[in-house]
Amino acid sequence: MPAIALEPHQLRLTIAPAALGFANTAELQDLPLPWIGQERAQAAARFGLTMVQPDYHLFVLGEVGSGRASLMHQAMCEAAATRAVPPDLCYVHNFDAPEHPRAARLPAGQGRVLRQAMAELTRSLQTDIPRHLSSPDFRAQARAITQVYEAQEAQAFSALEAFARARQFCLTRSDEDGGHMVFTITGSNGQPLTESEARALPPDQRARIDQAEQALRAEIMAFAQALRPLERVRDDALNDLRKRTVRPLLQQALQSVRSTVAVLPEALQTWLEQVERELLQHLQWFELADLPARDSAADGPAPAERSADNSDDSDGDEDDDAQRALNRLLHLCQIHVAVDHHAQRGAPVIVEDNPQHRTLFGGIEARHESDAPHADYTGIRAGSLLRAHGGFVLLHLHDLTSEEGLWARLRRFLRSSRLHIDEAGSGSNPGAAVSLQPEPVQVDVKIVLIGTVEEYYALQEADPDTARRFRAKVDFVESFAASSDSRRACAIFVAHSCKRHGLPHFAPAAVALLLEQAHREADDQGRQSAQFGRIEALLMEAASLCQARGGARVEAADVQAAQHARMLRHNYPEEQLHESIAEGERLITLTGSAVGQINALTQIDLGDYRFGFPVRITARTFAGHEGLLNIEREVDMSGPIHDKGVLILHSYLTALFSHVAPLALNASIVFEQEYSGVEGDSASCAELYALLSSLSGLPLRQGIAITGALNQHGEVLPVGGINEKIEGWFRACAAAGLDGTHGVLVPSRNQRHLMLSADIASAVERGLFFVYTMNHVSEGIALLTGEPSGMSPADLQQPRTDDASDNVASAEDTVLERAEETLRAFRRACQTAAYPRRGRGNASRRKR
Repeated sequence: MPAIALEPHQLRLTIAPAALGFANTAELQDLPLPWIGQERAQAAARFGLTMVQPDYHLFVLGEVGSGRASLMHQAMCEAAATRAVPPDLCYVHNFDAPEHPRAARLPAGQGRVLRQAMAELTRSLQTDIPRHLSSPDFRAQARAITQVYEAQEAQAFSALEAFARARQFCLTRSDEDGGHMVFTITGSNGQPLTESEARALPPDQRARIDQAEQALRAEIMAFAQALRPLERVRDDALNDLRKRTVRPLLQQALQSVRSTVAVLPEALQTWLEQVERELLQHLQWFELADLPARDSAADGPAPAERSADNSDDSDGDEDDDAQRALNRLLHLCQIHVAVDHHAQRGAPVIVEDNPQHRTLFGGIEARHESDAPHADYTGIRAGSLLRAHGGFVLLHLHDLTSEEGLWARLRRFLRSSRLHIDEAGSGSNPGAAVSLQPEPVQVDVKIVLIGTVEEYYALQEADPDTARRFRAKVDFVESFAASSDSRRACAIFVAHSCKRHGLPHFAPAAVALLLEQAHREADDQGRQSAQFGRIEALLMEAASLCQARGGARVEAADVQAAQHARMLRHNYPEEQLHESIAEGERLITLTGSAVGQINALTQIDLGDYRFGFPVRITARTFAGHEGLLNIEREVDMSGPIHDKGVLILHSYLTALFSHVAPLALNASIVFEQEYSGVEGDSASCAELYALLSSLSGLPLRQGIAITGALNQHGEVLPVGGINEKIEGWFRACAAAGLDGTHGVLVPSRNQRHLMLSADIASAVERGLFFVYTMNHVSEGIALLTGEPSGMSPADLQQPRTDDASDNVASAEDTVLERAEETLRAFRRACQTAAYPRRGRGNASRRKR
């Protein structure tokens, strides 16, 4: 069967704009956006998002630009709308263990209500408590307690004074410096002695005075020790009086706080009891902090409020210390709402684009007071996982694994669903006075993890325990079967993109070109690429060109101009290679015929741009026993797939000429002027033809370039990058001048993958260029040599024998027969070289 030349309409898919069914995409912008070609992924996403059992997190597989993130976010929002609003998360100070703040959850919106209630309570207590402690009734009871103490103190001091007088000392007590005592020696007249009089006393009298002084000092110390329990009794009595006075007020205020929440968690009940206890224990701070205000409003303080009527600097410092202590205490009586859902509708959906320890798991911020960092529970900051409790959080696996320790910490969280917030990695100052360890919180969150296929299966193999937590696999396809429904869905996607970006809408012809580009991205006339990121980029570029020319809507010419502009931005390497052909630096023969030489087609992928380019393959054959030599492999310039293709080629050649065995062949194949390495098996057909040409002596047409892989039976297999390869060859031929002898020979199984440029279709229509397809290598060699191949499966079924046995192999003069004749000549040459006497007489002549 000969190679088939394709018709122009077979070279590309052309979409009729009228078949799309709209005047412009503005008509479609309000229609819901479907999951285009991702029905399987949509069903898997819905299943995973609605599963409430543990370990049904979602792993989303797909390539960048497939819409995996945007579509999953859309599905997460839809699922979240059906869920209840999760509770608020609050933290409170733990008075019993300050380094372990307590956590509590409240119904959505109740956190800020309780926080406001506590803020109002602390503000009101700063005025209500001092007012109660300065009431006449409290002052009267406090004065009575003080008077009892003062009477006991006066009695004890009177005894001390009598003790001093009996020993000729005058004892006085200063009202300043805390009641400092001073005693002096008195004479017989009861008056204090002067210094000169004291020195004039006889020695024995001075000795008696010294003994008396020692006794008095001991008695003064005993007096001070006796006052301490009296002071404690007085202070305890005053504290009890303060508590009895303030407790009803405080209990009533705290009960008002409790009533703001329908059901108060046990942790907060315990905490409010701690607040009551702490406030009652430090009521004196309210009094001392309120003294400056009362001093300015009254003549003087009450006796119960100050033990001595002093107003020196030390008292001012004491008041300031009390104010700071009170402010700190009231600060610790506040509610810290770490997660506030008062305005939330449904469950939260969080897309974490910058996952770090702090942003994902939360952290603790330190406050700086007098240049010293200080951390407390109000510095706790919730991360995405806490904020997404009851809902969903979307993460990218690559982002998690790129930061040290982040993925390991997430694995630990997945095992327990308990989140620990610590200062490590939170950005807090390591010199903080207290290292906080907030109470761990149970978190119910569904993680949507996005990664590639390779990352998914690498996770399955490397970490099975973590992989089983992601039981819902959402697999986004790279391409999908095209239909009228999918094309309309794509048009809706175009409309939504225009609306979202504020771009002019598209005419049907422009949308048709975008759809054709989607087929080109998929290299398939029946399938579209699911990489909508690339289509959206082309859409925005075309719309920008439309706006630049002042157009009202994007036309087909705008899309074509955007495609051409994109190519010019990326094709400089391609231009350099084609210039090297035009300048004769790279040897590519475009016309005529040559033996053992053929033009193959390769694809160069730069990541953001792909293009095809011809490369010359040459083959040389000699008599020998070394077999087929792959020069690229010998110098480590070929990849494993190319090496595999050469081995398959060698296997096919061995089977093809098995009746001529043993083969006496030395053959070498090389990619001429190729210095960056060779990979892939798409040149194996071209390599076979170059070898057959060298063996048969038949020249190959140089105007036809070849691509295709073969199997061990000579069947031609499809290859990748078919469109780029053909266009690269066409460009080289067009630069030299098309004369009707140029074309390409490609696998027939690649016909559905053809989405060639309109220039090639036009050249084929005018008979200046040809695209041939083949199913078997025999069809290609016949086209290239103009001779029957003798290699088709039907030909090979005919009995063939070695003419060394005096049998006739075939009467047909084919490529295969010519190659066989050369191989027999090689064998005879080898036999002659090895056995000169026997080999010369036994050589038989081939019979035709």
